[in-house]
Amino acid sequence: MKKDFTGKVFDTEKLVQYQKNSIVSQTLINKKEGTVTLFAFDKGQGLSEHTASFDAMLYLLDGTAGITIEKKSFTLKKGQMIILPANKPHSVSAVKKFKMALIMIKESKI
Repeated sequence: MKKDFTGKVFDTEKLVQYQKNSIVSQTLINKKEGTVTLFAFDKGQGLSEHTASFDAMLYLLDGTAGITIEKKSFTLKKGQMIILPANKPHSVSAVKKFKMALIMIKESKI
């Protein structure tokens, strides 16, 4: 069932919970122009290297994440963010368990 988060105050800590050996997600906005999704990664979990056809902003809500963009490594901690450029290989891994907001903006075809 699709949840409507529009015009509501919510606590990001409660929307996605850590689960052992898992990645949990909750999509808040899903439109043709882009998406906003919260994730909770247990320690050791990750997303293997891949590309996306649009830019994305990754904002860490909790924990520590390892991010790789075109073979360059970054370590993000709570309160930090990074832009993942379109069509560039990147990966995400949980150095420690972490929660993030992922905002994807799709290119307009006007």
